[in-house]
Amino acid sequence: MRLRRHWQKQAKQNQKDSNNSNTNQEKTELSTDLKKNETALKDIFVDCQDIVYHTYQYSKEFKEQALVVFCETIVQNEKANLLKEVMQDLVTHEVGPATEVDLFDVKRFFIKHGVSSRAFELVEMQEEVRDKILEGHIVILFHNWNKALAFDVFSVEKRSVGEPQNEVSIIGPREGTIENLTKNIGLIRSRLKTEKLKFTIKNLGNNTKSKAAYAYLEGAVPEDTLKEFKKKFEKVNEEEILETSYFAELFEDSTFSPFPQYRTTERPDVAVSALLEGKIIALLDGTPTILICPGLFTEFFQSPSDYYQRTIFSSLIRSLRIIGFIISLTLPSIYIALSTFHTELIPTVLLMAILDTREGMPFPALVEALIMIFFFELLQEAGLRLPRPIGSAVSIVGALVIGDAAINAGIASPMMVVVVALTGIASFSIPQYDFGTSARILRIPLMFAAAVLGGFGLMIGFLLIYLHLAGLRSLGQPYFAPLGPIRRGVLYEFLFRSPLSVQLRRHQRDDLSPNSKMK
Repeated sequence: MRLRRHWQKQAKQNQKDSNNSNTNQEKTELSTDLKKNETALKDIFVDCQDIVYHTYQYSKEFKEQALVVFCETIVQNEKANLLKEVMQDLVTHEVGPATEVDLFDVKRFFIKHGVSSRAFELVEMQEEVRDKILEGHIVILFHNWNKALAFDVFSVEKRSVGEPQNEVSIIGPREGTIENLTKNIGLIRSRLKTEKLKFTIKNLGNNTKSKAAYAYLEGAVPEDTLKEFKKKFEKVNEEEILETSYFAELFEDSTFSPFPQYRTTERPDVAVSALLEGKIIALLDGTPTILICPGLFTEFFQSPSDYYQRTIFSSLIRSLRIIGFIISLTLPSIYIALSTFHTELIPTVLLMAILDTREGMPFPALVEALIMIFFFELLQEAGLRLPRPIGSAVSIVGALVIGDAAINAGIASPMMVVVVALTGIASFSIPQYDFGTSARILRIPLMFAAAVLGGFGLMIGFLLIYLHLAGLRSLGQPYFAPLGPIRRGVLYEFLFRSPLSVQLRRHQRDDLSPNSKMK
């Protein structure tokens, strides 16, 4: 965050400076003198040793001069002498031997957009030449011509399409997005072949010039939601965006809410499904993560594999996720409330077992739970940050060793270790990692409420969470729908996965209704 704020301040300062001192520079045209153009480019790319300059002679008796400029670190396996291909195009279509090509032939051919072996673009400004070089173009400048030819030969190595590591699928497509925006858009286009799929691409940031895109399905997105999204997207023109998670924070209606108001995915089939449901997706060049918004509360319990398996099994798994979220959120606080205030609600045999294990414990239940949860979260973070082959082993072995050591040392009771372990396991059942983090955050205040007021404190905590969810909105849509406001058909889909035949009949009925677009 500090780095991003630094770039924001610097970008704003650069913009203020540009209004005073760089206004004329933005309108600086290329000179007809090749040496002046070369000097201007070298002044722009000071201390940039990966910018390569090659001067060539051509035409009869090699009287004409041309300058080829490119960045060798992003133009890897391309031939630096692209001028040879340019001359070959002229030989094939215009004159005869290559030695007879002069500047007049070059101008006439490219101004009239003759057929070339490579796609080219004519640029006239020094800043355009600078941007093209940094985007992976080879730029050719000619003496006595105030225009330059830019050929796109960007060839930085990219990761090939493979299965996403964070969204493993047992049944269904196994393709995942990569760090290339064009290929990611192609993966989505190949699955949604309709002219109603709209993509908008623009460059963001004064320094990174990150290429970002957003997409939606025309007619499926409510107009108010789309208008709200476009308004927020237009505000990030000067932001230095490095990952799509930056969009999430800028698009959220409540930044300090523990609940995420967006979803993320690295699977094209999930993105296509979201588009069909009336969602908007945001993509960024250089990251495989796709942002899906608006994200509603009930959608975080759904997994794409639910629709690739049988209805009964998918409904059972979805119910388990909901129960797992409730356990992850409330189990430690319920244990604290029962063992501290409401011991009469515990069966006598179980109560005697709990009292026997807690005999001689130096800390109350709240402190004991906080210590164990702290070390459990620490192990979880360590497992995520360590290399994959040893991360899982360290987290499992560490949990066993620390749990056994805590019991033997008298720091924690066996029942508390069981409660914390069940809480951690339940949190792993939630498909979206960001949503599981919400339960981890809210777990602590509920524990304090249970330790102070018992069951009454839990009721107050649940009521505050419900009021927050009921008032939260994501791009203007109620975040807690269909639980608040209640929608019976969608509420059933939240609890169970209805058969596809029922879903198809429901969608057909919605399409025929006059207010279907607002749904």
